[in-house]
Amino acid sequence: MRKLATAIAAIGLAAIGLAAPAHAAPQGTGCSSKWPGRDGYVRAWQHYDCGGSMLGSSTGNDADWGDRAGGFTVFAADEASAVMNSGFVGGRDVVAFYARPGFQGAYVCLSPQELYADNLTDNFYAGSSLVVNDNIESHAWVTASSCAANSWLT
Repeated sequence: MRKLATAIAAIGLAAIGLAAPAHAAPQGTGCSSKWPGRDGYVRAWQHYDCGGSMLGSSTGNDADWGDRAGGFTVFAADEASAVMNSGFVGGRDVVAFYARPGFQGAYVCLSPQELYADNLTDNFYAGSSLVVNDNIESHAWVTASSCAANSWLT
């Protein structure tokens, strides 16, 4: 009798599993729930896991996140704790983030395959001891060959 009850329960659970949608929409908060698909933009947020205020979004380069022009129209310099690359794949599809305005200083790169870096505190600029978190002042779209092996955000 106990084996029969177990079998019936297993069949019932399997039927419920078949009724559930195969691809549920992202739930909750965080970068994965904010992923827009490939739309050609780079985005940055004030807090980890794409939380807090969105600092800006851009389909082009922005030489100064602090000048309130370009895609980052709020003061965004040295504020980002999470970034996203939803750019189109091919050509200049990597985003290089720079520690200084005008695409100067140390840099890190975000691949379109990585999608986003949700916590910049564990990333350092290439060849530097400078943490990326709260230290981005400009960005540019580049090719993967423009990025050093130790410059990739995760």
